[in-house]
Amino acid sequence: MVVKIEGVKQTEVEKLKAISETTFAETFAKDNTPEDLAAFLEQNYNYSQLEKELANKNSFFYFIYQQNELAGYLKLNINEAQSEDGTKEALEIERIYILNAFKGQGLGKQFITFAEKTAREKNKSEIWLGVWEHNPSAIAFYKKMDFVKTGQHIFTIGCDDQTDWIMTKILNDKNSGGLLK
Repeated sequence: MVVKIEGVKQTEVEKLKAISETTFAETFAKDNTPEDLAAFLEQNYNYSQLEKELANKNSFFYFIYQQNELAGYLKLNINEAQSEDGTKEALEIERIYILNAFKGQGLGKQFITFAEKTAREKNKSEIWLGVWEHNPSAIAFYKKMDFVKTGQHIFTIGCDDQTDWIMTKILNDKNSGGLLK
């Protein structure tokens, strides 16, 4: 299986918009009203918003390809681009989505490993993310990847305030890849 992770270019906003909307809908449509889902997609994945995010020097988007087919995307944030008042020592995984057709093939794990490598390269000592409290498969995946629940925050989809768990992974050494236990 040939897997490739590549940075998203400013000129690829249309492709980013399409995969953002598709993966979010695949993941959350069954648990939200069509109106709330449509409002969220319009607010967060419109061209203007995505172009602004792509231009932010503290945000980094990546596509993952399997056999040259686009399979998912990742958004990482550092410093003031983090969606919460995080520490300057942290890297946030704001979005990590794999198309349903490619789930269960190890791509999420490759994205987490890539995020850890990126965190170390940027001299960050921890990685954090938000995950919906009613998404047990994602929570189990993050626990398997050594993330632990460290808090929670509200994530709004349309008019629906939902609770996300904040999960964090401490990186022991910024260069070696070891973990604190």
